[in-house]
Amino acid sequence: MGEHRVRVTQDSGSRWRRRTGEYDTLAAAVDAAEPGDTVTVPAGTYRENLVLDKPLTVTGSGAPGTVRIEPAGGPALTLLAAASVHGLVLESHDTSSAAVLVDGPAATAELTGCRIGTVSAVGIEVRGGARATVRRCGVENPGGLGIRVRDAASAVFEECEVSAAGQAGVAVLEGASALLDRTRIHHASGAGLLLTGEGSTAEAVGCEIYEIDGTGVQAEARAAGRLTDCEVHRAAGNGITLDTGAVLALTGTRIHDVPENGVDLRGRSVLTLEQSSIRSFGRNGLSVWDAGTRAEASSCELHDSTGDYPAIWISDGARVSLTDCRVHDVPDALFVLDRESHAEVVDCTLAQIRSSAVSVSGGATVRLDRCRVQDAGTGLWFRDHGSGGTLDDCEIADVATGIIVARGADPVVRSCTVRGSSDAAVYVSGGGRGTFEDCRVSHGKGYGFHVIDGCRTVISRCRAEQNARGGFEFAEPGPVVEECSSDDLRPQTATATAARRSVSDHAAGAGGILGGGGPAGGALGAGGLPGGAPLVDSTAGIAPLPDCRPADEALADLDALIGLDTVKQEVRTLIDLISVGRRRRQAGLKAPSLRRHLVFTGSPGTGKTTVARLYGEILAALGVLQRGHLVEVARVDLVGEHIGSTALRTSEAFDRARGGVLFIDEAYALAPEDGARDFGREAVDTLVKLMEDHRDEVVVIVAGYTAEMERFLASNPGVASRFSRTVSFPDYSAEELLRITRSQCAEHEYRLDDATAAALLDHYAALDRGPSFGNGRTARQVFETMVERHAVRVAQLPDPSTEELQLLLPQDLP
Repeated sequence: MGEHRVRVTQDSGSRWRRRTGEYDTLAAAVDAAEPGDTVTVPAGTYRENLVLDKPLTVTGSGAPGTVRIEPAGGPALTLLAAASVHGLVLESHDTSSAAVLVDGPAATAELTGCRIGTVSAVGIEVRGGARATVRRCGVENPGGLGIRVRDAASAVFEECEVSAAGQAGVAVLEGASALLDRTRIHHASGAGLLLTGEGSTAEAVGCEIYEIDGTGVQAEARAAGRLTDCEVHRAAGNGITLDTGAVLALTGTRIHDVPENGVDLRGRSVLTLEQSSIRSFGRNGLSVWDAGTRAEASSCELHDSTGDYPAIWISDGARVSLTDCRVHDVPDALFVLDRESHAEVVDCTLAQIRSSAVSVSGGATVRLDRCRVQDAGTGLWFRDHGSGGTLDDCEIADVATGIIVARGADPVVRSCTVRGSSDAAVYVSGGGRGTFEDCRVSHGKGYGFHVIDGCRTVISRCRAEQNARGGFEFAEPGPVVEECSSDDLRPQTATATAARRSVSDHAAGAGGILGGGGPAGGALGAGGLPGGAPLVDSTAGIAPLPDCRPADEALADLDALIGLDTVKQEVRTLIDLISVGRRRRQAGLKAPSLRRHLVFTGSPGTGKTTVARLYGEILAALGVLQRGHLVEVARVDLVGEHIGSTALRTSEAFDRARGGVLFIDEAYALAPEDGARDFGREAVDTLVKLMEDHRDEVVVIVAGYTAEMERFLASNPGVASRFSRTVSFPDYSAEELLRITRSQCAEHEYRLDDATAAALLDHYAALDRGPSFGNGRTARQVFETMVERHAVRVAQLPDPSTEELQLLLPQDLP
């Protein structure tokens, strides 16, 4: 070692000590140094053990990587005190020890810019209550663990890299804690990150764990951890595994490209996921087992399965909660099995599902609120006895079968919609039950409700329309039907109804409503059923769809609107075109093409939404639209935050408007002048395609300021071609605003005298008609202000008369 002179520099303030000294060995330099000194090591290889048992700073003086500590055995570096080590290469080939050992409560060590290349038991070990901070260091250890923190120690790893570990990359155990910040762990032969033991905790921020020949992250035996903005991918096993009471939270974390489960948890472990994604998994994206095991996910995405397994698997009494999540492009979305297993799914979307979106069996239950299932084989399948739960305000669209209830299952379905099924919207068989309340099934190629085997299904206040085979099909008596309606029924006389009850061979004649056409159908006996059992009419609770009010009534409401003379004329012209076109077709003549989509231009408060609602009612009365309802949206309802979400939101809004009017207020906001990369353009493109694909199902009205709407129409050639008629809504005059106020007074039992009316007219004439002018909205606000001022004034009267309680005076004006 004589050629390597190790220098010791005294860094304390004592004037009596030597300033510097040079030594032949590391041991001699360390022995001579006093607490606070700096030991500077020149380039070279030092085949001795470096042990720091006092607060020293050891630093390499050469270029990075030129100072190597490589002893014959034992740790290359042992830190027993508050020492700092910078820029060294530390190598060990002792399979029974660590290459770097930080040990004891006095060791508050710091390593910076070091490289640990070793074939030993552990690359870096922190134990015995020690505290270590490791920055920008690399660890390679094909012989064992990369890093181990144990025995109540704590460590921080910043911008480090752990690679080629023969076992786990980083292990935290025996009540220790670790913080990993922007650290990479890869090519480990065990878990990338291992947490085990009660009290053991780890937090990873901005880390990447990949190319792991095992599990990416493994937590067990009551350990706890948190991953924030991390990425776990290309592991040979599960992306993340939790067992035996472990607790793990993931925020903004991405798990992908794993051949097994994205996350697997069991043994009463608990998982929380927020704004995270799991994709490209070979088995389950999320696999949850055992009673007491829980998983909660919010604003997460699971997609692109590479295997043939459900994206989410819940069994053996486990419980899962999903909120605002999206599951798509998977074989099956959600399987819940076994008694006590439960899934709670709120505001979620399950789409592009090759088989079943939700399957419930073995006595498990689910609760789905405000969820959407689209493009699936089966929407929901309740398979057997004890399986059930509740569905509220859910939408199921474009599926083979919407809901299947079989073999004694008994779910409760409320206020749900099933649309576009290629088979039955709802199918109940084999002793299944189920309660359906306030549901709507439409536009299916099969039956709306198809109940066989005499199942005691309860169907209340449900509506079936435009189902190819019929709204309700009951092969045998059993279903209980109350206050339902269907468009394939027609009002019948009492004689016709009695005849239908008695002539069993033709019981299916009334629109396929009652008969033997289902899978369980067969010849009926003399009494109406096999064996002569009496035939009970299960359709007694089904009525024809209620007709919408006549067009004349809606037109009368339109005419009653104050002002808007040009608007009324435009709408009447459109209605005349539609009415005459229908008559021409009835006469065998060609009808003019209907241009039903409209542009409404004008300032706020001019009645655009009201006219759109009446327009939809009139078209429904004329048979042009199925329902005529109005769905009002704006940019915030159509434009999402990331690629693909805008098309989904726009499609959802369009679907809600099927059979009615989609009214897009301030539509110009979808095409801002400087929005070349704005997602609003995706909404416009999606809307144009939907209008073409479903031209007869929805009327679209776009509304906004005149100049801005002209720019909007010019933003997309397809938009202008589909909106060929513009209806302009003028501002209200002062006289019309006064009429609006008078109508408000009459509605709320107030009165204006002549002086107040004159003052109001002057007030309206003097208003600034700039961009903030609200037209009818302004009139309503003025009326509300007058009512408030009137109340303050009359409250001071000791005994106000009825006239004083009603009369608005000039002093009540704003």
